Amino acid sequence: MPTTAERVRTYGGPAILSYGFRPFFLLGAVWAALVVAIWLPMLGGALILPTAFSPLEWHVHELIYGYVPAIVAGFLLTAVPNWTGRLPVTGTPLLLLVLLWVAGRLAIFLSAQIGAAVAAVIDLLFLAALGAVIAREILAGRNLHNLKVLALIALLLTGNTVFHAESLLLHGGSGYGIRIGIGAAVLLITLIGGRIVSSFTRNWLARSRPGRLPAPFGHFDTAAIVFGALAIAAWIAAPHAVTTAALAGGAAVLHAVRLARWAGHRTANEPLVLVLHVAYAFLPIGFLLLAMAIATPTLVVSTGALHGWTVGAIGTMTLAVMTRASLRNTGQALTASAAIQFIYLAVIAAAAARVLSAFDMWRDPLLMISATAWVMAFGGFAVTFGPLLAKPRTSG
Repeated sequence: MPTTAERVRTYGGPAILSYGFRPFFLLGAVWAALVVAIWLPMLGGALILPTAFSPLEWHVHELIYGYVPAIVAGFLLTAVPNWTGRLPVTGTPLLLLVLLWVAGRLAIFLSAQIGAAVAAVIDLLFLAALGAVIAREILAGRNLHNLKVLALIALLLTGNTVFHAESLLLHGGSGYGIRIGIGAAVLLITLIGGRIVSSFTRNWLARSRPGRLPAPFGHFDTAAIVFGALAIAAWIAAPHAVTTAALAGGAAVLHAVRLARWAGHRTANEPLVLVLHVAYAFLPIGFLLLAMAIATPTLVVSTGALHGWTVGAIGTMTLAVMTRASLRNTGQALTASAAIQFIYLAVIAAAAARVLSAFDMWRDPLLMISATAWVMAFGGFAVTFGPLLAKPRTSG
């Protein structure tokens, strides 16, 4: 009986629709760059979009509920066939999912013209459809233990629904929808990102660097994940509470120790692995900044503190996974070229500038530096990987 990989090679349609990571990683990167490039003139009043949302609401929504779901879709549509042994979603079904995602972006962009309620319905269709497709594949493949990934999609769908409800009923509301989305992405990094960092580090060190290896997943990791989840839940429910600050501070320490247990200092000569450690490092930094913003609001700006998570952990980790997965699944050598290293340096610079701005110093120039570096990072991914994602896999 032919393997899944052998059956994939018989696909005869457009290469861009031969695997989920291809269209979603490419479109997600392009959109991430465009959203920030468009947002800056919107923020200064030089550009007005036909959207029903404020510049900040549009910016946040399109990164959390536009960009992140695209990358989640690309990751899951590529991973699930490996879990189940089934053929990947390709061709017309994949194209329909892509068009649903694009329709959501257009609906939010034109929401002032078509109505916020209509835009909300269109926008929510993608995550609902993605959840249905992933559930069907996992159930058909009898891979029931991986049904838990549906919780992530459900959490993103819930957060997006809350965001739209707040916008329609409360004209922006209290930010529950935004916090749920950010919290879901951060939780994803603690769960899946942590496994990826430890596993890829172990594999690389075992091949080339005899010596200390990452500590295996154990009770400490479970404790760090659970404590982090509690801190995130507290932040979603009560973002200014002292209890939230205490939980966030504790989560910062636990996740910093967790990261230190993975021997990241031994990966300095391999950018594809080192960047994963740098990305995860922004997670405890985000927890720490959140705790400081609550405890010492005159020292740390709360909105700036969140960028330790959004630009730092989410932006850097997704780019790290996108570059590695794109190389591997297009048959390229797992080597960080000069272009890839530039992408990594750009997104890390964007995150570092945004973290520094949390201390309310040189806010405007740091914002410009961060935005410019972000656009260069994601635009760089689109330019570097676009040709690879659009053509058939090589024999590698």
